[in-house]
Amino acid sequence: MIDLQKIETFLCAAENLSLSEAAKQLHLSQPTVSHQIKLLEQELGNTLFIRSNTGLQLTEAGRLLLPWARRLLHDTNDLKGMMASLNEDIAGELRIACSTTAGKYVLPQMAARFCQRYPSIKVRILACGPEHATLDLLEGEAHIGVVSTEVNNSSLESQEFFKDTINLIVPAGHRWAVRTSIEPGELLEEPIIMREPTSGTRRVILEELAKYDISLDDLNIFMELGNAEAIVRTVVDGYGVAFVSELAAVYPLERDHIKAVPVDGLNLQRTIYMVRKRISDANRPRDAFWSFIHAKENADLLRLPEQGL
Repeated sequence: MIDLQKIETFLCAAENLSLSEAAKQLHLSQPTVSHQIKLLEQELGNTLFIRSNTGLQLTEAGRLLLPWARRLLHDTNDLKGMMASLNEDIAGELRIACSTTAGKYVLPQMAARFCQRYPSIKVRILACGPEHATLDLLEGEAHIGVVSTEVNNSSLESQEFFKDTINLIVPAGHRWAVRTSIEPGELLEEPIIMREPTSGTRRVILEELAKYDISLDDLNIFMELGNAEAIVRTVVDGYGVAFVSELAAVYPLERDHIKAVPVDGLNLQRTIYMVRKRISDANRPRDAFWSFIHAKENADLLRLPEQGL
């Protein structure tokens, strides 16, 4: 196991590119600093610095280690702080940026239960577009994000929140309403209401249709809407068919105002993710909620998308 003291010594030397300055800041002798770095290099099997009369220069291995060293020490300090404060009440504000329709059906109930568990925490759920969720996290506007696409950003980490199912919905009197399923090619001539370009639902649909060589240009899209409930209402009124989260359509489905029709060969299940900054100041409300969502008593909420609410 790598000694955290060696990591701290490496980090200090790397940020100053000087053994003597690192020794001064760490209150160690220069030979001790040099010895700890040498031991770390032996443990990792790589040279971390190029030493010269003018000072230190990071090798490629050193440059790769640098952000990991910062993250490791930061996480360690956060852990120590969290453990030290466990006897205190968790209080404060938790801001959650939600960019997905499916998330807003499960998230409020989850947040309400969380507030019952931690009455001194105030939760704010911020609606935003998918393109703004990660930006809000990185800029500190939100502590947690709920998104329909796994993030590809080294500054963020994600975990699975729940599984969502997308349905093709048609008006109750539509000719497909009595069908057990349709073929993908049958969608080509049907008037379709589609979500906006940044929508996670739209991305999943187009990825699945691409398996059958069906592109956006092949579809008869006569309207784009950025609100799932508005799309459902338009389908109920008989103007076309659409793909929406099952959570958004459950009420009219229960009352037979619309019908859900399977499309053969399309995998219309997607994962909704929860995201937070990988390296940030300690935040107990955020970290408590991060763990709370998968507590045993919340299993029923996470199964709601599978049960259609």
